[in-house]
Amino acid sequence: MTTNNTNNEPSICFYGAGSMAEAIVRGLIHRKVAPPEAISMLNRSNRERLDYLAGTYGIKTGRDDVEKKDRLTSASVIVLAMKPKDAGEALKALGSLLRKDQLIVSVIAGLSIATIQALLGYQAPIARTMPNTSSSIGLGATGIAFSAEVTEEQSAQVLAMFEAVGTAQVIPEEQMEILTGVSGSGPAYIYYMMEAMIEAGIEGGLTPEQARELTVQTVLGAAVMMKETGEAPAKLRADITSPNGSTQAALETLAEGSFNATVKAAVHRAAERSKEMGEAVKEALL
Repeated sequence: MTTNNTNNEPSICFYGAGSMAEAIVRGLIHRKVAPPEAISMLNRSNRERLDYLAGTYGIKTGRDDVEKKDRLTSASVIVLAMKPKDAGEALKALGSLLRKDQLIVSVIAGLSIATIQALLGYQAPIARTMPNTSSSIGLGATGIAFSAEVTEEQSAQVLAMFEAVGTAQVIPEEQMEILTGVSGSGPAYIYYMMEAMIEAGIEGGLTPEQARELTVQTVLGAAVMMKETGEAPAKLRADITSPNGSTQAALETLAEGSFNATVKAAVHRAAERSKEMGEAVKEALL
Protein backbone atom coordinates (compact mmCIF):
# COMPACT_ATOMS: atom_id res chain seq x y z
CA MET A 1 0.00 0.00 0.00
CA THR A 2 1.33 3.42 -0.88
CA THR A 3 0.47 6.93 0.11
CA ASN A 4 -1.64 9.12 -2.07
CA ASN A 5 0.98 11.04 -4.05
CA THR A 6 -1.47 13.75 -5.10
CA ASN A 7 -1.59 15.45 -1.73
CA ASN A 8 0.66 13.27 0.39
CA GLU A 9 -2.20 12.34 2.73
CA PRO A 10 -2.53 8.93 4.40
CA SER A 11 -3.68 6.07 2.20
CA ILE A 12 -5.51 4.06 4.90
CA CYS A 13 -8.10 5.74 7.10
CA PHE A 14 -9.69 3.89 10.03
CA TYR A 15 -13.15 5.25 10.80
CA GLY A 16 -13.37 3.96 14.36
CA ALA A 17 -10.45 3.53 16.74
CA GLY A 18 -11.33 0.62 19.03
CA SER A 19 -9.31 -2.46 19.95
CA MET A 20 -9.76 -4.26 16.62
CA ALA A 21 -8.72 -1.19 14.63
CA GLU A 22 -5.68 -0.83 16.87
CA ALA A 23 -4.77 -4.50 16.40
CA ILE A 24 -4.85 -4.12 12.62
CA VAL A 25 -2.81 -0.92 12.73
CA ARG A 26 -0.23 -2.59 14.97
CA GLY A 27 0.04 -5.47 12.50
CA LEU A 28 0.27 -3.20 9.47
CA ILE A 29 3.16 -1.28 10.99
CA HIS A 30 4.94 -4.29 12.52
CA ARG A 31 4.81 -6.28 9.27
CA LYS A 32 5.72 -3.16 7.25
CA VAL A 33 2.55 -3.44 5.16
CA ALA A 34 2.09 0.30 5.61
CA PRO A 35 4.20 2.96 7.36
CA PRO A 36 2.67 4.96 10.22
CA GLU A 37 2.50 8.11 8.11
CA ALA A 38 0.23 6.29 5.63
CA ILE A 39 -2.37 5.57 8.34
CA SER A 40 -4.95 7.81 9.97
CA MET A 41 -7.49 6.97 12.68
CA LEU A 42 -10.72 8.80 13.49
CA ASN A 43 -13.45 8.46 16.10
CA ARG A 44 -16.50 10.46 17.06
CA SER A 45 -15.25 12.36 20.10
CA ASN A 46 -12.63 10.51 22.20
CA ARG A 47 -9.63 12.82 21.78
CA GLU A 48 -7.69 11.06 24.57
CA ARG A 49 -7.93 7.74 22.72
CA LEU A 50 -6.68 9.29 19.48
CA ASP A 51 -3.80 11.01 21.28
CA TYR A 52 -2.77 7.64 22.74
CA LEU A 53 -2.84 5.95 19.31
CA ALA A 54 -0.90 8.78 17.68
CA GLY A 55 1.73 8.71 20.42
CA THR A 56 2.02 4.91 20.44
CA TYR A 57 2.07 4.20 16.71
CA GLY A 58 2.96 7.48 15.04
CA ILE A 59 -0.24 7.50 12.99
CA LYS A 60 -2.26 10.59 12.05
CA THR A 61 -5.64 11.56 13.47
CA GLY A 62 -8.39 14.11 12.80
CA ARG A 63 -8.71 16.89 15.33
CA ASP A 64 -11.75 18.60 13.86
CA ASP A 65 -14.44 18.07 11.21
CA VAL A 66 -12.37 19.69 8.47
CA GLU A 67 -9.35 17.50 9.20
CA LYS A 68 -11.52 14.38 9.48
CA LYS A 69 -13.09 15.11 6.11
CA ASP A 70 -9.65 15.60 4.56
CA ARG A 71 -8.41 12.26 5.96
CA LEU A 72 -11.46 10.44 4.61
CA THR A 73 -11.53 11.97 1.16
CA SER A 74 -7.79 11.57 0.53
CA ALA A 75 -7.42 7.93 1.64
CA SER A 76 -7.39 5.11 -0.89
CA VAL A 77 -8.75 2.66 1.72
CA ILE A 78 -11.44 3.37 4.33
CA VAL A 79 -11.70 0.84 7.16
CA LEU A 80 -15.13 0.89 8.82
CA ALA A 81 -14.49 0.03 12.46
CA MET A 82 -17.26 1.87 14.28
CA LYS A 83 -20.03 0.26 16.36
CA PRO A 84 -22.97 -1.11 14.30
CA LYS A 85 -25.36 1.41 15.89
CA ASP A 86 -23.21 4.27 14.56
CA ALA A 87 -22.79 2.84 11.06
CA GLY A 88 -26.00 4.13 9.49
CA GLU A 89 -25.43 7.81 10.14
CA ALA A 90 -21.71 7.55 9.33
CA LEU A 91 -22.17 5.72 6.03
CA LYS A 92 -24.92 8.02 4.81
CA ALA A 93 -22.60 10.96 5.45
CA LEU A 94 -19.68 9.21 3.76
CA GLY A 95 -21.70 8.53 0.62
CA SER A 96 -21.53 12.15 -0.50
CA LEU A 97 -17.86 12.58 0.45
CA LEU A 98 -16.04 9.61 -1.00
CA ARG A 99 -14.77 8.92 -4.49
CA LYS A 100 -16.36 5.94 -6.18
CA ASP A 101 -13.00 4.13 -6.45
CA GLN A 102 -12.14 4.29 -2.74
CA LEU A 103 -12.03 0.80 -1.24
CA ILE A 104 -14.29 0.24 1.78
CA VAL A 105 -13.15 -2.43 4.25
CA SER A 106 -15.73 -3.30 6.90
CA VAL A 107 -14.97 -5.01 10.20
CA ILE A 108 -18.51 -4.36 11.46
CA ALA A 109 -20.22 -7.61 12.46
CA GLY A 110 -23.49 -8.33 10.67
CA LEU A 111 -23.29 -5.52 8.13
CA SER A 112 -23.69 -7.00 4.65
CA ILE A 113 -22.12 -5.69 1.47
CA ALA A 114 -25.55 -4.81 0.08
CA THR A 115 -26.45 -2.86 3.24
CA ILE A 116 -23.19 -0.90 3.15
CA GLN A 117 -23.73 -0.01 -0.52
CA ALA A 118 -27.35 0.97 0.14
CA LEU A 119 -26.30 3.29 2.98
CA LEU A 120 -23.52 4.83 0.88
CA GLY A 121 -25.90 5.27 -2.03
CA TYR A 122 -23.65 3.77 -4.69
CA GLN A 123 -22.00 0.47 -5.70
CA ALA A 124 -18.75 0.94 -3.82
CA PRO A 125 -15.95 -1.65 -3.86
CA ILE A 126 -16.47 -3.41 -0.52
CA ALA A 127 -14.46 -5.96 1.45
CA ARG A 128 -16.57 -7.41 4.26
CA THR A 129 -14.40 -9.00 6.92
CA MET A 130 -14.82 -10.99 10.13
CA PRO A 131 -11.61 -11.01 12.23
CA ASN A 132 -11.48 -12.62 15.65
CA THR A 133 -10.01 -11.35 18.91
CA SER A 134 -6.73 -13.23 18.49
CA SER A 135 -5.88 -10.62 15.85
CA SER A 136 -4.82 -8.44 18.79
CA ILE A 137 -1.73 -10.67 19.26
CA GLY A 138 -1.10 -11.31 15.56
CA LEU A 139 -2.71 -14.76 15.59
CA GLY A 140 -6.14 -13.91 14.22
CA ALA A 141 -8.31 -15.79 11.76
CA THR A 142 -10.21 -13.53 9.35
CA GLY A 143 -12.83 -14.28 6.72
CA ILE A 144 -13.06 -11.87 3.77
CA ALA A 145 -15.82 -11.49 1.17
CA PHE A 146 -15.45 -9.08 -1.75
CA SER A 147 -18.05 -7.23 -3.76
CA ALA A 148 -17.91 -7.48 -7.55
CA GLU A 149 -16.48 -3.94 -7.74
CA VAL A 150 -13.23 -4.80 -5.91
CA THR A 151 -10.19 -4.88 -8.21
CA GLU A 152 -7.42 -7.46 -8.10
CA GLU A 153 -5.05 -4.87 -6.66
CA GLN A 154 -7.55 -3.92 -3.96
CA SER A 155 -8.16 -7.54 -2.97
CA ALA A 156 -4.40 -8.04 -2.62
CA GLN A 157 -4.27 -4.97 -0.34
CA VAL A 158 -7.00 -6.35 1.90
CA LEU A 159 -5.32 -9.76 2.15
CA ALA A 160 -2.04 -8.07 3.11
CA MET A 161 -3.83 -6.09 5.82
CA PHE A 162 -5.34 -9.11 7.53
CA GLU A 163 -2.41 -11.44 7.00
CA ALA A 164 -0.50 -8.86 9.05
CA VAL A 165 -2.59 -9.93 12.07
CA GLY A 166 -2.91 -13.67 11.39
CA THR A 167 -4.38 -15.80 8.64
CA ALA A 168 -7.08 -14.83 6.16
CA GLN A 169 -9.53 -16.81 4.04
CA VAL A 170 -11.48 -15.43 1.08
CA ILE A 171 -15.02 -16.83 1.07
CA PRO A 172 -18.39 -16.12 -0.59
CA GLU A 173 -20.39 -13.68 1.52
CA GLU A 174 -23.12 -16.26 2.18
CA GLN A 175 -20.56 -18.29 4.16
CA MET A 176 -19.72 -15.41 6.48
CA GLU A 177 -22.16 -16.63 9.15
CA ILE A 178 -20.68 -20.15 9.38
CA LEU A 179 -17.21 -18.62 9.47
CA THR A 180 -18.41 -16.52 12.40
CA GLY A 181 -19.53 -19.73 14.10
CA VAL A 182 -16.18 -21.44 13.52
CA SER A 183 -13.52 -18.75 13.97
CA GLY A 184 -15.30 -15.52 14.95
CA SER A 185 -16.81 -17.02 18.10
CA GLY A 186 -14.42 -19.97 18.19
CA PRO A 187 -11.90 -18.65 20.74
CA ALA A 188 -14.70 -18.53 23.33
CA TYR A 189 -15.36 -22.27 22.91
CA ILE A 190 -11.70 -23.03 23.55
CA TYR A 191 -11.62 -20.76 26.58
CA TYR A 192 -14.73 -22.50 27.93
CA MET A 193 -13.04 -25.89 27.61
CA MET A 194 -9.89 -24.50 29.23
CA GLU A 195 -11.95 -23.22 32.17
CA ALA A 196 -13.21 -26.75 32.76
CA MET A 197 -9.73 -28.30 32.44
CA ILE A 198 -8.29 -25.81 34.94
CA GLU A 199 -11.14 -26.41 37.39
CA ALA A 200 -10.66 -30.17 37.15
CA GLY A 201 -6.93 -29.81 37.77
CA ILE A 202 -7.57 -27.74 40.89
CA GLU A 203 -10.15 -30.26 42.09
CA GLY A 204 -7.47 -32.94 41.70
CA GLY A 205 -4.97 -31.06 43.86
CA LEU A 206 -2.98 -28.88 41.47
CA THR A 207 -2.47 -25.25 42.38
CA PRO A 208 -4.42 -22.74 40.26
CA GLU A 209 -1.13 -21.61 38.72
CA GLN A 210 -0.09 -25.16 37.84
CA ALA A 211 -3.50 -26.02 36.40
CA ARG A 212 -3.52 -22.86 34.29
CA GLU A 213 0.02 -23.28 32.96
CA LEU A 214 -0.48 -26.95 32.09
CA THR A 215 -3.79 -26.22 30.36
CA VAL A 216 -2.43 -23.28 28.35
CA GLN A 217 0.63 -25.21 27.21
CA THR A 218 -1.47 -28.26 26.32
CA VAL A 219 -3.84 -26.26 24.12
CA LEU A 220 -0.98 -24.30 22.55
CA GLY A 221 1.00 -27.46 21.86
CA ALA A 222 -1.98 -29.23 20.30
CA ALA A 223 -2.70 -26.27 18.00
CA VAL A 224 0.92 -25.93 16.88
CA MET A 225 1.21 -29.71 16.42
CA MET A 226 -1.79 -29.73 14.10
CA LYS A 227 -0.55 -26.68 12.18
CA GLU A 228 3.04 -27.87 11.74
CA THR A 229 2.35 -31.53 10.94
CA GLY A 230 -0.62 -30.87 8.65
CA GLU A 231 -2.27 -33.97 10.09
CA ALA A 232 -6.01 -34.29 10.56
CA PRO A 233 -7.13 -33.88 14.18
CA ALA A 234 -8.65 -37.38 14.10
CA LYS A 235 -5.21 -38.81 13.22
CA LEU A 236 -3.44 -36.86 15.96
CA ARG A 237 -6.10 -37.90 18.45
CA ALA A 238 -5.72 -41.56 17.48
CA ASP A 239 -1.93 -41.34 17.84
CA ILE A 240 -2.18 -40.57 21.56
CA THR A 241 -5.12 -42.83 22.34
CA SER A 242 -3.89 -46.22 23.58
CA PRO A 243 -6.47 -49.04 23.72
CA ASN A 244 -8.08 -49.15 27.16
CA GLY A 245 -5.85 -46.31 28.33
CA SER A 246 -6.61 -43.13 30.23
CA THR A 247 -7.07 -41.01 27.09
CA GLN A 248 -9.57 -43.49 25.65
CA ALA A 249 -11.48 -43.46 28.93
CA ALA A 250 -11.61 -39.66 28.83
CA LEU A 251 -12.74 -39.56 25.19
CA GLU A 252 -15.48 -42.10 25.90
CA THR A 253 -16.73 -39.81 28.68
CA LEU A 254 -16.81 -36.88 26.25
CA ALA A 255 -18.68 -38.99 23.70
CA GLU A 256 -21.23 -40.00 26.30
CA GLY A 257 -21.87 -36.31 26.85
CA SER A 258 -22.37 -35.80 23.09
CA PHE A 259 -19.25 -33.63 22.92
CA ASN A 260 -18.94 -33.72 19.12
CA ALA A 261 -22.63 -33.03 18.50
CA THR A 262 -22.72 -30.26 21.11
CA VAL A 263 -19.72 -28.42 19.62
CA LYS A 264 -21.20 -28.65 16.12
CA ALA A 265 -24.56 -27.43 17.43
CA ALA A 266 -22.80 -24.49 19.10
CA VAL A 267 -21.06 -23.53 15.84
CA HIS A 268 -24.33 -23.69 13.88
CA ARG A 269 -26.22 -21.74 16.55
CA ALA A 270 -23.56 -19.02 16.51
CA ALA A 271 -23.95 -18.85 12.72
CA GLU A 272 -27.75 -18.61 13.02
CA ARG A 273 -27.47 -15.88 15.65
CA SER A 274 -25.02 -13.98 13.48
CA LYS A 275 -27.55 -14.04 10.65
CA GLU A 276 -30.33 -12.90 12.98
CA MET A 277 -28.21 -10.02 14.25
CA GLY A 278 -27.31 -9.06 10.68
CA GLU A 279 -30.97 -8.84 9.74
CA ALA A 280 -31.66 -6.73 12.85
CA VAL A 281 -28.79 -4.37 11.95
CA LYS A 282 -30.11 -4.07 8.39
CA GLU A 283 -33.64 -3.25 9.58
CA ALA A 284 -32.35 -0.69 12.07
CA LEU A 285 -30.12 1.12 9.60
CA LEU A 286 -32.09 1.14 6.35
